[in-house]
Amino acid sequence: MQTMTANQSEFIQLHHASDQQLRAELSAGLLSASAFASPKYFYDALGSRLFAAICELPEYYLSRTEASIIDAYLGEIAAAVGMGGTLIDLGAGNCAKAARLFPALQPAQYVPIDISVDFLRDAVGDLQQRFPHIRMTGLGLDFSSELQLPDSVQRRQRLFFYPGSSIGNFTPAEAAAFFRRLHAACGNDGGLLVGVDLVKATAILDAAYNDALGVTAAFNLNLLLHLNRLLGADFDIAEWRHVSFFNTAQSRIEMYLEARQAVTVKWQGGERRFQQGERIHTENSYKYTPEDFVQLLQQAGFKVTRTWNDADDWFMVCHARAM
Repeated sequence: MQTMTANQSEFIQLHHASDQQLRAELSAGLLSASAFASPKYFYDALGSRLFAAICELPEYYLSRTEASIIDAYLGEIAAAVGMGGTLIDLGAGNCAKAARLFPALQPAQYVPIDISVDFLRDAVGDLQQRFPHIRMTGLGLDFSSELQLPDSVQRRQRLFFYPGSSIGNFTPAEAAAFFRRLHAACGNDGGLLVGVDLVKATAILDAAYNDALGVTAAFNLNLLLHLNRLLGADFDIAEWRHVSFFNTAQSRIEMYLEARQAVTVKWQGGERRFQQGERIHTENSYKYTPEDFVQLLQQAGFKVTRTWNDADDWFMVCHARAM
């Protein structure tokens, strides 16, 4: 599916998972020996609004710390990555983070990517009004598993932008494979601008995913409501609780939904008996040392040119070139 507007916005839907495939994936996760659901299913309409609220919480330092780094070093970032290229925004959402870069980078083309172009239309429409000189191409793509970009995405000076420490949702091995795919798509003069959350005191990390207002708990529990719609399941969120903690040995936050009591959940084509205390794994968020993250990029073929940190060294923004 491809549409154009008078202001040169283009939308191409490349992800076309069938309902049958979707239900099979979700059912397999729930029936696994250790039940799980992909964190990409957090982001229905309500989940997206809840995550926006999480970013405003005092405990959730990630978004505002990354924004402060970009604001403080935007001139240096522009000097490192270059101007006038193709800015490819991975997991663009409302496109606000990339829009902060526009005045300094002055991209010739902006390519926001999300799993559905419907999530992008309003944000891209607003941006096109503000920046009519920038060609904008919205892509509906599950970039976590594939990265075949259409010919309408310019190859010149591609800069992949992956903010928010979303790379932490991948295991290190998955992150390395993902970076290799990005490297292959960069071309000879491309690169990557990525935000990564750093290892810090466990109390700070635990608080960021267990806020006092319970917004993160609501965000996690809302996944069950989304599964009810997608699978025709009968999860009752009152029977589940949010659990989150920092696993020091694995250097990652782990999030779960835990059964408050023994409960049987049914859905179209399947069911499972969960015992009291049994969990559904919903997210990992790996935290890195700067040295380990740079090594991960280098193993994927990138050359790290610059890094920028906040004063407390809680977060890092990293630029790397394809070699």
